[in-house]
Amino acid sequence: MHDTLRDGLSALAARRFKAASECCQRVLGAKPDLPEGHFLVGLIALEMKQTRTAISAFGSVTKLDSQHGAAWAQLAKLFFRAGHLIRADEALARAVACEKGDPIVHDLLGMVYSMFGDQREAANWFGKAATKIPDNPMFLVNHANNEMYLGHLETAEKGLRKALKIQPDSAQAHWILAGLRTATDFEHVETLRPLAADLKTPPKAQAFLNYALGKELEDLQVWDEAFEAFARGAAARRKNIEFDEQAEIEMFDALRSSYDADWLAGKTGFDSSAPIFIVGQPRTGTTLIERIITSHSQVHSAGELRQFGSSIRRLTRYKGGGRYSEELVTQAQDLDGTQLGQAYMEASQKMQGSTPRFVDKLPPNYMYLPLILMALPNAKIIHVRRNPMDACFASFKQLFADAYLHSYDQAEMARHHARYYHLMQHYREQFGTRYFEISYEDAASNLEPNARALIDYLELPWENACLDFHKQESAVTTASAVQVREPAHTRSIGRWRRYEKQLEPMRKSLENDGIATEV
Repeated sequence: MHDTLRDGLSALAARRFKAASECCQRVLGAKPDLPEGHFLVGLIALEMKQTRTAISAFGSVTKLDSQHGAAWAQLAKLFFRAGHLIRADEALARAVACEKGDPIVHDLLGMVYSMFGDQREAANWFGKAATKIPDNPMFLVNHANNEMYLGHLETAEKGLRKALKIQPDSAQAHWILAGLRTATDFEHVETLRPLAADLKTPPKAQAFLNYALGKELEDLQVWDEAFEAFARGAAARRKNIEFDEQAEIEMFDALRSSYDADWLAGKTGFDSSAPIFIVGQPRTGTTLIERIITSHSQVHSAGELRQFGSSIRRLTRYKGGGRYSEELVTQAQDLDGTQLGQAYMEASQKMQGSTPRFVDKLPPNYMYLPLILMALPNAKIIHVRRNPMDACFASFKQLFADAYLHSYDQAEMARHHARYYHLMQHYREQFGTRYFEISYEDAASNLEPNARALIDYLELPWENACLDFHKQESAVTTASAVQVREPAHTRSIGRWRRYEKQLEPMRKSLENDGIATEV
């Protein structure tokens, strides 16, 4: 039995999913109540992105062994990603209570706390795992990534270099290392070039390596080769994801046709002025705006919360899957505003901090802008705009964890941006006086008057600390984790022009959808 389980784990490690599944069938056929057999089923389902099967399998483990810390931790991660935040919180508490000193569980708990936005508690668990097995490259990389979020760049670099001595081809370690600092020489580039060019490397690793190479070549102003690396990285990532563009089209059409000023008129919501929502596209300066605001003594950064969308799903009793849903948008029209606002405030309570106000900086919340206005009429909403070409290119050259699936193909990226652009145009016409818009270019090039306008909109007294946002010590978990620890700069404005020829498909697509690219 144990030999078959080992064979199954070995097959899983080699990504031979069929062989691993056959081992599971033999194990569970002989002993259906063996927790580790169900745990292996869950691990296979995770790799195959079969979320429901994984939840069912790990759930079976906890029914058979209620003290199985690893299964509880896996459930916490899965529930969080599915938006079931109360269940995720309960599973996390069980995982912590049941952990028995296993460094693999410690590392997993670090990941879950990081997902929850508690980077300091995540550091505790990542540190435990790396201390118990100091030569495990995965533990070292995860710990280093967390140290980067916390702004401990030297510690992060030290951990990554140690990991690369043990595993020189660790793609994720190379990628994080490339993002820590601006490259000033070709030393790391020369290491990356052959690794990134190896066609035998799995697509996920190819993506990490090529994005790392592209970033450092861009730092060194080797523009053409940098773009080639970004394009290879994007193509490799695109192989491993499924982007349902038609579902997104249908959802955006439903948002535009369902929500207008007439729909909102007369509706009431939950009475709280605590939330501040920052919305827009990724890589458009949302983190810069958040850091300016959360430098104020009365404002806490709650991170990128999924609670508003998950509250909509829970209250509509929506059972569908997928990231985009016309059905969900249609059902949400009939929600009670007070109920929705209260559900969001309760679900996000642990992340709100102890200050009077808190920031929820999940960029895609722009889709739910009318529902936020209904549910939390006293909340503040800030929409951050950026030049369409800079915005699209900034996403195209960024490797995201598990979001923005449209961003790995120029045409798909441009078409998505056009849908966002026209939706926000509709919202501006219908609700324009109900939220605040700010240009990234204006904020970056002329910080003080724009920072003062933000604080004035929030009805807060001015504090000079808002100009020194880069001195904050709080964690940053976005792709801007390193950049926002610098003063405001304009280096990335107009960066797309370095690649004007290569980005012609993106530009043409935007202009075909009526979006001016020179603004």
